[in-house]
Amino acid sequence: MELFVAQILTGLANASSLFLVACGLSLIFGVTRIVNFAHGSLYMLGAYVGYSLMQVLPGMIGFWGAILLAGVIVGAVGVAIEMLVLRPVYRAPELFQLVATFGVILVVQDLALIIWGAEDLLGPRAPGLRGVVRIMGEPIPKYDIALLVITPLVAVALWYLIARTRVGVLVRAATQDREMVGALGVNQAWLFTGVFALGAALAGLGGALQLPKGGADLLMDFNILPPLFVVVVIGGMGSLPGAYLAAIIISVLNVFGVAYMPQSTLVLMFVVMIVVLMIRPYGLFGREEVAGEHGQAGEPERPIKPASGKVRLAVMAGIAVLALLPLYGSSFAQVLATDILIFCLFAASLHFLLGLGGMVSFGHAAYYGGGAYVAALLVTHASTPMELAFILAPIGAGLAALAIGWVCLRLTGVYFAMLTLAFAQLLWSLVFQWGAVTGGDDGLINIWPAEWLKDTTIYFYFALFFAVGGILVMRHVAHSPFGYALRAARDSQRQAEATGINTKKVQLLAFGFAGMMGGLAGALFVFSKGSVFPNELEIARSFDALIVVFLGGVKTLSGGVVGAGAFKGIEDVLTRFEYWRLIMGLLIIFVVILAPDGIVGSLRKAARRVGFLKPGGNE
Repeated sequence: MELFVAQILTGLANASSLFLVACGLSLIFGVTRIVNFAHGSLYMLGAYVGYSLMQVLPGMIGFWGAILLAGVIVGAVGVAIEMLVLRPVYRAPELFQLVATFGVILVVQDLALIIWGAEDLLGPRAPGLRGVVRIMGEPIPKYDIALLVITPLVAVALWYLIARTRVGVLVRAATQDREMVGALGVNQAWLFTGVFALGAALAGLGGALQLPKGGADLLMDFNILPPLFVVVVIGGMGSLPGAYLAAIIISVLNVFGVAYMPQSTLVLMFVVMIVVLMIRPYGLFGREEVAGEHGQAGEPERPIKPASGKVRLAVMAGIAVLALLPLYGSSFAQVLATDILIFCLFAASLHFLLGLGGMVSFGHAAYYGGGAYVAALLVTHASTPMELAFILAPIGAGLAALAIGWVCLRLTGVYFAMLTLAFAQLLWSLVFQWGAVTGGDDGLINIWPAEWLKDTTIYFYFALFFAVGGILVMRHVAHSPFGYALRAARDSQRQAEATGINTKKVQLLAFGFAGMMGGLAGALFVFSKGSVFPNELEIARSFDALIVVFLGGVKTLSGGVVGAGAFKGIEDVLTRFEYWRLIMGLLIIFVVILAPDGIVGSLRKAARRVGFLKPGGNE
């Protein structure tokens, strides 16, 4: 019993900083409807700023003053991010704001590297709170007791701000109906800025508070994102009481998981999230999303029509130039082109799901990495010939996508997106921890192609055939009756169903088809590299695909392909520099602000202005 109580207290203490960061994210989403992926970066920034201030400010007053100042400084950084990065894209499709926040992540990562260096920083002990106290005979750190007092005080202060002040009334009103708030004459721009600053300050406060329990390092931003989004989604997007309760549930379960089921620690919170969303689709205290909140803002989308003769000739010429690469390019150029082709197929598979189907998946790497692992496992444990493993890999990924899609399609909007992320993290944790089968963190190696494909040039043509063929198949499906039914379900589900279209069946088949094509890209990848590791299933890989889809142009059929080619080409150049993330992040922000239609959309508009393309639908 004593140990049980001690574990609960430890879980409650761990929930403190997680709650502060989560309620900041929940506030920002509730008012601005922005899924702020840069929130983890603000948390990391709070830890670094707090550490630097603690080195200067002495004693107990200096320690707590440094924590408060860290929150204020990060709040000011949040104001700059909102005004310079997000405010210019509020009128763009809402998902473009997600890409902008990912650009912020890259910028903050390299700025932290420049200012504080690559070494992990060990957080100082809290003055006067060193050592432990014994509760029922079990040792509890004094700092944990302090956190158990601080967190409820912060929660009460937030409740008072939201429930008892004029600012809180406006925040609650904007959470319910921000258009109505604007119609009443409230300056939405400054309201958004203020809420973003408060959310950022809470993230910074959470980062500084956890210093004595951990420290500061450059991986904090991505490490906090999975539990952060799990807490916010379980509690209900925009709900502060929900975030508090969910933070406690996840933190306490994690403590017990470490003690009694250590192999479950990476999986447990995602299992809880899936179960909660299956029972309560909008979280414990969330509300049903209003139609259009996460849809296609901006100008109406033009109908997609088959490519014109000029465009087809240009594409054929490009493929011919690429096919002749072995005649004028080096072996390295062929390897790089193979990587780009594979990534183009991966991005195009996500674009099929996102652009044509309107289904925003945050976990599409599950099928890319899943296809790679299916092939690798077959070769490693069943001695399957490469050719058969290559065929079975996309089939396995497609079946997994059908199973995941059957569950996820019960939800909509950001809850759908988060559930896809949860399933992707489940697969990643399974691969990461099941070392006896998957190799764990060491991955699977020596997964080489058949003898007839081992030559670099031959494998380049092999990848060219399947990557271009897969993209053309997806384009053909987009212009088929199935593709038109999918777009009808995206644009107006009720009207599509009134015409006799089974929208859920169409969306589920599209989900499985996109997963299969992503698995095909994964199969090409594993045999090109001869190995596969769990990072191919990580959140970052899904984010890469999301970025290139939006950079290329989500409202165009070729956006995913062009975005992937541009992204990989630029990445190959920039990674030669030490601070390449900073440049890449600024470039992403620049494109999102100045060219919200993406590369293809902007070029198409320019071509129409000069008369190269006729006005009309997308191509």
